[in-house]
Amino acid sequence: QVHLVESGGGLVQAGGSLRLSCVASGRTFSNNAMGWFRQAPGKEREFVAALTWNADIIYYARYAKGRFTISRDNAKNTVYLQMNSLKPEDTAVYFCAARKRPDYSGSQHDYDYWGQGTQVTVSS
Repeated sequence: QVHLVESGGGLVQAGGSLRLSCVASGRTFSNNAMGWFRQAPGKEREFVAALTWNADIIYYARYAKGRFTISRDNAKNTVYLQMNSLKPEDTAVYFCAARKRPDYSGSQHDYDYWGQGTQVTVSS
């Protein structure tokens, strides 16, 4: 079992930045691929970014490329999502997720563990 706890969400003006963190506990973290997803009100949860166990492959949703950066520190059991140039349409609850496998995926159905989410609100 892997327990995930996100933090770093909040209210920010358009054009601003936030850094989300996700701390994992409960079992080995370094062998797991990790991902970030988000869900806006009234919408389905969607993929944001993911990376392999050693971050040799990183994958972004089209809207996240150039603005968001996913990274991980296996020594700290933590994955990050740096979000820059935020837009009002980035407003959502952001979820951290872990796979039992080391290879990444853009599908939420491939992830086995989820955090509770952290709210990001971008004002115009």
